[in-house]
Formats: sequence, structure tokens, C-alpha cells
Amino acid sequence: MSETREQVREWYQQAALNVLEHGVAADCCDPACAVAADGSLGADLYAPDERGELPEDAVLASLGCGNPTAVAELREGETVLDLGSGGGIDVLLSARRVGPSGKAFGLDMTDEMLELARRNASEAGAENVEFLKGYVEDVPLPDGSVDVIISNCVINLSTDKPAVFAEMHRVLRPGGRLGISDVVSADELTSEQRAERGNFVGCIAGALSFAEYRAELERSGFEAIEVEPTHEIVDGMFGAVVRARTPSTTGAET
Repeated sequence: MSETREQVREWYQQAALNVLEHGVAADCCDPACAVAADGSLGADLYAPDERGELPEDAVLASLGCGNPTAVAELREGETVLDLGSGGGIDVLLSARRVGPSGKAFGLDMTDEMLELARRNASEAGAENVEFLKGYVEDVPLPDGSVDVIISNCVINLSTDKPAVFAEMHRVLRPGGRLGISDVVSADELTSEQRAERGNFVGCIAGALSFAEYRAELERSGFEAIEVEPTHEIVDGMFGAVVRARTPSTTGAET
């Protein structure tokens, strides 16, 4: 396990324990992050009626930079995978949208987050969900088994993003979709300038630029790629929505 991955795991472990043991909301991605109070990260990015549908601990554990369930436009009966599912907020919202005939998977590498997510799913009475332990670079699901992949401020944390994009392409069915929220850098910022604005665990230093994100998705075989900013988090660093799809076997739009 790389040093960076271990730092990420330890931080999210502690965030989960804060909720599990103390009922205390986790801070945004970086413990020193000053922008959480303005609503640019975390549970405030979900509508009040969405938060009201969920167990309190799922909301307390929200650490994202967007609302990917709104981006993905989920449909009844679909199978959805949340990469880096944390306390399960996006999995539980997805499960409601795909309904009893659909399935929502959550993938996380942290035992404590998985414990929290499973507890939240039980409290919510969600029967069409399953939480898996694993890494976003090595997804424990078969090829072509998922209709939609969502993720919320997680891909920026990976130190091997080409592997993440390749895995997303592998597990999606033909015509499958991405609906991702992530932190993305302005194209003109260098890696050094991104690091000056926040650390890797803080969702900043590891962020791709808009151009890099599009190029990596295209290289992995995705099409209809959109990477669009939603709000500025710190100077030159943005919350963004990412949409793309795998080619359809028939060439038809999904």
C-alpha cells in the first residue's frame, strides 16, 4: 500500500470512527479545510428533502464535493456502483432511484466506513444495496456488470488514475454511463500550484485538470465526455460534474 493511500485510509478511518463512536460529523476532505462552512463541500450539497430521507449518520459522514445521484439521472431497474462510497449516502439515494428491481453497490477500502455504511443501510431498510471492500483501481465486480458508475470527490485521491478509468470502463456495460462529482483543477495550474492550495488527502493536490480529465477518459475508451465546473472551492480548484459513456454495441445513444 502506498504511503499516500495509507494516509487517505487513515483519515477516512478516523472520519468514520467520529460518526460511529461519537455521532460527530466529519469535516470536509481536509481536516484543516476552511471552505466547509460555506457549503461547498459535504452534506449541504444535498437538498433538505434528500437528507431527510436518510439515517442521520449517513448525512453526518458525507464528505463529497457534489451530488452525483443528481448528475447520473438514474433509472428504475439499473445497477449502479458508487466508487468510494464512504458512509453510504449516495448508495442509499441511488437505491431509492433504481427501485426494488435495481441494485446499488458501494465500494470502499476502509473497514470502518463499510461498517458505518452497512449500519446506515440496515437502519434505512434498504434491501437492494451491497457494500464491497476494495480499491477503485481494482473493482471486485465482473466485466460489463454495471449500468452506471457514480463517485463523489474520490477519484482525485487515487495515485493511479489511469487504472481507475480503465476499471470503470471494464465494469460498465456497453452504453453505460458515468455521473461523477470530483475536484478538478484549472488547466493553467501546475502540479506544484495545486499542492500549494491543499494536500493530497485534502482532495486538492491530486486533482486532474479539466483537460487531463477529458484526455484520460478518452484514452480509456469513453465518449460523450463532459467535465464542467459547478463551484470554485479554492483559487483555481473547482467542484465539477463529469459525464461520459461507453460505446454502445449498436451505436445508439443511451
